Amino acid sequence: MRVRRSLGRQFEWLWASFAVSTFGTWLAFDAFPLVAILVLHAGATQVSVLAAVGLAVGAVVAVPLGPWVEFHRKRPVMVAMDLTRFAAVLSVPAAYLLGWLTFAQLLVVSVVVAAADIAFTAASGSFLKTLLPRQDLLAANGRFESTTWTASVLGPPIGGAAIGLFGPVVTVAADAVSYLLSALGIRAIGGREPRPVRTDAQRLRAGDLLDGWRSILTHPALRPLFLNTILNNGLIMATAPLLAVLMLGDLGFTPWQYGLAFAAPCVGGLLGSRLARPLVARFGQHRVMLTAGVLRAFWLVGLAFIGPGIAGLVLVIAVEFGLITCNGVFNPVFATYRLEQTPTDRVARTLSAWSITSKATIAAMTALWGLLAAVTGPRVAIAVAGVLLLATPLLLPRRDRAAHQKQEVAAPVEVG
Repeated sequence: MRVRRSLGRQFEWLWASFAVSTFGTWLAFDAFPLVAILVLHAGATQVSVLAAVGLAVGAVVAVPLGPWVEFHRKRPVMVAMDLTRFAAVLSVPAAYLLGWLTFAQLLVVSVVVAAADIAFTAASGSFLKTLLPRQDLLAANGRFESTTWTASVLGPPIGGAAIGLFGPVVTVAADAVSYLLSALGIRAIGGREPRPVRTDAQRLRAGDLLDGWRSILTHPALRPLFLNTILNNGLIMATAPLLAVLMLGDLGFTPWQYGLAFAAPCVGGLLGSRLARPLVARFGQHRVMLTAGVLRAFWLVGLAFIGPGIAGLVLVIAVEFGLITCNGVFNPVFATYRLEQTPTDRVARTLSAWSITSKATIAAMTALWGLLAAVTGPRVAIAVAGVLLLATPLLLPRRDRAAHQKQEVAAPVEVG
């Protein structure tokens, strides 16, 4: 049995902080919509607004945070974002206990959490690149990915049981505490982090807000990956509420069957994340990323053919297992490649721009596919998304830019 190699005490604390906050998030999965429905008696329109507006407005609010994060020490930023999320999320159970909870508060909390998520992701990615040598980045991203899928398997069932016993507000409180524990873990990392030096100006300029997008769109390898991942994630997430309507409404699946259909396949994500590193060692980073990126586009269309009963449930589990396994391989390899291709002094701005665009696209496409489903029905709308997803591999970079750069460095210089 292969023993997992330690990446150092500082990374272990970073990983532990990530694990506790991720598990808290999945424990409270869908808790806000449930609070809106069960406590505030919100309707379908309000619940949809809660999901879309939180992402969209949070993304807009986060636009100036990328450049700001870039020129500050990353660990204090991560701690600040964790404490911000802790205070915002904890305000929900506090207001509930005092009888003050409103739908407007849920909207505000959703926006604050979405913006803080983006800033935290940008800071943590930048910090990781400076914390570990290049050869350890894939192992680190693989462990983050494994943790995410483990939490996605365990969190919703445990959270669902807790909601059944104590109500959704309790899981929201647990989510808030997870952010506090994450902040304490990041504080425990220790060591001195040098302050980033800004060479051009001391103050944030208006032009700096677009630096992240400039870095992405002018980079020959990041630009196609950016378009591929944004469209891929947007199309998949846009079908999630439609699939819920199709399964729980038209096809008559029970809530526990619906939960099983999406919890069980997450084991594939854990499997894929564990396979990513040995696959890269054998076949190379670019080939694995390209192959997994192509394969993950072929699964979604299968969800348009779901029928009722056990056969339909098995089909959903099989399709989701294939999709999630491919994503489990792709995500850590892609995350590592993105860090390697991004200059160290632009990581925070690049990751921030990437997250902002992803969240805004998911919100817009979710709303658009909701309108499409209203006209065509959820099954046709899911099929349209699946067919469009088949075209996304065309955006993947065919050229191994990392290998090309090494060849350019190694090429002899002719002397006339």
